Amino acid sequence: SERRGSNSRQPAWKAGALPTELLSHCWCKYKKKVKFKTSFFAKKINKKQQLFITYLKLKSYNFTILFNFMNTIKEITSKETYIVRQPVLRKGKPIESCIFEGDDLPTTHHFGLFEDKNLTGIISLFTQINSIFADENQAQIRGMAVLENHQKKGYGEALVTHCEKFCQSQNIDLIWFNARTAAVGFYKKMNYQIIGEAFDIKDVGEHYLMFKKL
Repeated sequence: SERRGSNSRQPAWKAGALPTELLSHCWCKYKKKVKFKTSFFAKKINKKQQLFITYLKLKSYNFTILFNFMNTIKEITSKETYIVRQPVLRKGKPIESCIFEGDDLPTTHHFGLFEDKNLTGIISLFTQINSIFADENQAQIRGMAVLENHQKKGYGEALVTHCEKFCQSQNIDLIWFNARTAAVGFYKKMNYQIIGEAFDIKDVGEHYLMFKKL
């Protein structure tokens, strides 16, 4: 009787407990274990996520510094654009075809992107009103080009962004241009919109009128 009494004071699961009591005890221990492990791994995963986000931020920051250190965008003359205009926009055509009407007007601005002091990309900004748009202060982008072996480096985007900032400083409300069909996707990514149908420019090819309000 004493042995039975002493055993009855033991936890139920140690003294021949019913299956349900035993399962209940195991479940409580399991829940604590799972809770601890879940909490531990959640912290670990969160820490890794934070480290990864920090890594991406640093990578982006380093890329910006590297881009600004190695590349510069500055204003150039119309004639300086020919070295890029001809092989990209007027391939196989005489140098005279690189001359655009209004190139040398005081209101026209040409910008060049230099990689290690070598001109690799160009863009031109003309003060030109398009009657399709109601905005009073407009600018037209023309002759945006990047040398073939320097494409896919973000240079085109950098040149367009530079023009946008310049236009904002000059209180220009809208930028428009005639985009080659192959370049439409690029400009759409920069939030430019198509207006109207495709049209042909003689000796150049199919284009779309695109614009963006600043």
